[in-house]
Amino acid sequence: MDTSKVRVGITQGDINGISYEVIIKALTDPRMLDVCTPVVYGSPKVGAYHRKALNIDNFSFNNIKNAIEANPKRVNIVDCLDDSIRVELGKSTLMAGEASAISLNTAVNDLKQGVIDLVVTGPINKLNIQSDKFPFRGHTEYLAHHFESSDVLMLMVSDLIKVAVATGHVALADVPGLLSVDMLVGKIRLLHSSLVRDFGIRKPRIAVLGLNPHCGEDGLIGTEEKELIYPAIDRARDENIMALGPFPADGFFGSDNFSKFDAILAMYHDQGLGPFKALAFESGVNFTAGLPVVRTSPAHGTAFEIAGTGVASPDPFRRAIYLACDIFRNRKEYDALVAGSVDSEETSAE
Repeated sequence: MDTSKVRVGITQGDINGISYEVIIKALTDPRMLDVCTPVVYGSPKVGAYHRKALNIDNFSFNNIKNAIEANPKRVNIVDCLDDSIRVELGKSTLMAGEASAISLNTAVNDLKQGVIDLVVTGPINKLNIQSDKFPFRGHTEYLAHHFESSDVLMLMVSDLIKVAVATGHVALADVPGLLSVDMLVGKIRLLHSSLVRDFGIRKPRIAVLGLNPHCGEDGLIGTEEKELIYPAIDRARDENIMALGPFPADGFFGSDNFSKFDAILAMYHDQGLGPFKALAFESGVNFTAGLPVVRTSPAHGTAFEIAGTGVASPDPFRRAIYLACDIFRNRKEYDALVAGSVDSEETSAE
């Protein structure tokens, strides 16, 4: 395998959704092979089914048994599924959920062993993938567990806006009880660190949103801002992190205030992802900050309702691959600079 290019592991996601469609369309662009060596984890049989259903003639997978065999001049696919696998477009099936988990597990094992450099995940159905072997609410929780990361952050990325969420895939009723000063400081700290190391922003400006309407109106509509969010921001600023807020979410996005910041920390999933997808649905990428490895995904889901129709846009998946490669390189450069700085300090001390 050519090690001069980034080796991108790609999980197939749900075989009955649009995942194969956007993967194939994104990788049809010949410029992709100049950037990376793609390695899809899935099934040549399923890939051929989708290619035929979509009438895509100018594309083929290089079938391999192991990622080590990947051809840097081809789009490779590791056959990790049983031949009995069956595609039922637009349907959520237990077979599809199990196949999603097998693809993900195989890619992550290769990632741990250094056979691939990073992973880009296709969209899964969070219900049909559930089993004794996959008791996680989504990719973020699964990866945090497997890489023993004590704290991770869902960070939605586009050229226009970056939005992170303090709480992820949890019921809205549970959000207030999950918030604490320490927890919020940790999320702000993690977001700051990722902006510096992963995105090359030297002194990032972070906007922190409130939880309640109008940021609680000084306690009239809620006290979380006064008791939790303001103190967390103050502590972050004591650490020389440029965190500002809290801002009421409605006015913050409605007034274009978001454009003045490098990233935004929302308190819960829909508070951040609703505006993000309204502004950047066709270009959005989901990045998991805080992991020792790089993982991205398109910001959309399985889209069962349009599976097999050929109308799904490959832009978010293509951007997910490019962003993952950029972050992988940014980390290497940043870590080399930090290591060089430490070596210089030690030499000077001697």
